[in-house]
Amino acid sequence: MLDFVRNKQKSIIIKLAFAIIILSFVIGYAMLSTPGGPQGDEQSNEAAVVNGQPISYNDFQSTYGNLYQLYQNIYRDQFTPDLEKQLKLAEKSINSLIDQVLLRGEAERLQIDVNGKELVDSIAGIQAFQENGVFNKERYLQVLAYQRMSSDEFEALQRNELIINKVRDAIQAGVSVSEADVEEEFRNNNEKINLNFVSLAPAAFEKKVEVTDEALQTFFQEQQETFRVPEMVSLRYLQFEPQRYLDEVTFEDGELEKYYRRHLDQFEILERIKASHILVKLDDNMDQETRDKKRALAEKLLAEARAGKDFAELARANSDDKESAAKGGSLGYFTRGSMVKPFEDAAFSLKPGEISDIVETPFGYHIIKVEEYTEPGVRSLEDAMDEVKEGLRTEKAKQLAFEKAMDAYNINRKTGDLEAAAQANDLGLKETGPFARDGYIDGIGRNQEIINIALMMEENTLAKPVITDNGVILFGLKERIPSHIPEFADVKDMVTAAYRAVESTKLAQAAAEEMVADMETGSSLAKLAKKGGLKLEETGDFTRTYSPFVPRIGTSKELSAAAFELAPDQKAFDRYFEVQNRFVVAEVKERIPADLTQLDDAKRAELHKSILSRRQNEAVEKRLAELRETATIVISPRVQDIINKEK
Repeated sequence: MLDFVRNKQKSIIIKLAFAIIILSFVIGYAMLSTPGGPQGDEQSNEAAVVNGQPISYNDFQSTYGNLYQLYQNIYRDQFTPDLEKQLKLAEKSINSLIDQVLLRGEAERLQIDVNGKELVDSIAGIQAFQENGVFNKERYLQVLAYQRMSSDEFEALQRNELIINKVRDAIQAGVSVSEADVEEEFRNNNEKINLNFVSLAPAAFEKKVEVTDEALQTFFQEQQETFRVPEMVSLRYLQFEPQRYLDEVTFEDGELEKYYRRHLDQFEILERIKASHILVKLDDNMDQETRDKKRALAEKLLAEARAGKDFAELARANSDDKESAAKGGSLGYFTRGSMVKPFEDAAFSLKPGEISDIVETPFGYHIIKVEEYTEPGVRSLEDAMDEVKEGLRTEKAKQLAFEKAMDAYNINRKTGDLEAAAQANDLGLKETGPFARDGYIDGIGRNQEIINIALMMEENTLAKPVITDNGVILFGLKERIPSHIPEFADVKDMVTAAYRAVESTKLAQAAAEEMVADMETGSSLAKLAKKGGLKLEETGDFTRTYSPFVPRIGTSKELSAAAFELAPDQKAFDRYFEVQNRFVVAEVKERIPADLTQLDDAKRAELHKSILSRRQNEAVEKRLAELRETATIVISPRVQDIINKEK
């Protein structure tokens, strides 16, 4: 798709598409500023009600979708369901919409509004509506039409956004920053500290834990709920695999064309070339004289290639790209976006048989020869017929498997008779072992839909078929095992491991407390570490800006803050710190005060701007917190349910 955009970027349609993409972010932001949205008068389908004003569920979905897309673009492949849950997108979305309602109420209280000129100027300044830097009404209407939005609706969104911005400006107006504030910020950012520390991990104390049957029994009785076995179920099921029904699939010619058109992206031909190159490598530390010699060599090789000398032989003998040199310089086929830009631009500008001028990239000097060129496009139905037939056959086999499973379900749903369904469909009846809500299903895998249904099923009933990667599953309940406390003998090993973990943690904590007490009487951490056979480490210099992270120790807001709160004459901390399941005892090794002579005018201006921005944001957050205190806010049950699932 990116190659398609690159190749067609001069067309007016693609220009318009880019404008629409840009506008989608503009409208997305505006939706955050306007809980009512273009359909704000609708009272039904509410996500929340703030001081009597409803927020529609559609606006909640739009806001959630915009945030989802934003974070997906930021994190790309790392945007996993777990990360999505950690980001709490639903909570962020509804809170953002609530804040907008509160700020609009504040605008009414402050009698803040937007006049016509302000609205016109703001819309004219949106790049998506401009041609050559100037607002174009036709473009404006075209882009809005693609967004299925009227100009009145968009102008209402924009007006609300401007009002919200004015309210923010009014709240932030009284914020100021003094020179003393700037100097304090500089000190906070540049004062450094280095800590000595000892880590006491519970694992190091496990061998000291005394384990007796009596202690384990007592521990088990006190911690029974820890070892509770969750409710579990097992299933009997039939697996309708699509490949069983491939021979039963039939289709007409018209269906082939429909499938082809629905899946055009699968038959796209990317623009590509087949090329070879000769590389004269450059290193970053080369002096100019050496670089000139390398350039002269590249020019000599280019002259020889253009004079008719065999390009492959020249590459084998001279190219510094040893991998391609062994193949006569061949790079094979590649598409746009595969190579560094200078190389790509030169290669795609050549016709088959042509040799480039010398092309410089971060790797060195290249001489490129293009052998073949493939134009972008889409394979015809005739060319792709075999793949289309196979794809349609596979698709219809999946549909047929589902239909057969649904037939079996409808015929046997009242009796729950899987044996009869198995016999009628010539399938073997399969069984799973017990599994819990967060478990893995034997033979099926981790399928949350099946797990959720199974845990609510009654005996002698069938669940509607579920489509999985391995076919369609028709299933019934085999056995339900209620949640229960197991017998001690059955979980003795688990109890022993848990007991050791708890007791070793107590021992590590007691050792940390003892070290802190010894340091208060004048003992040095170095001596105490040596006495206890522990490793004395140091963090290295760090500043407040690291907070809550402490080098070589980990994340500890408590320790990070305490390090800079100690009086100048204090060295040891009067307590230990629990960091990532271990106990840390620390002392100050060195303090390095901030050097105010380095605070020049440029740094003062930069810090002033940073502090002002932070305080302005804090002022808005503080006012919003005050407004929330007195507001009546009701979040709908289904939105609250989504939020709860993020916890």
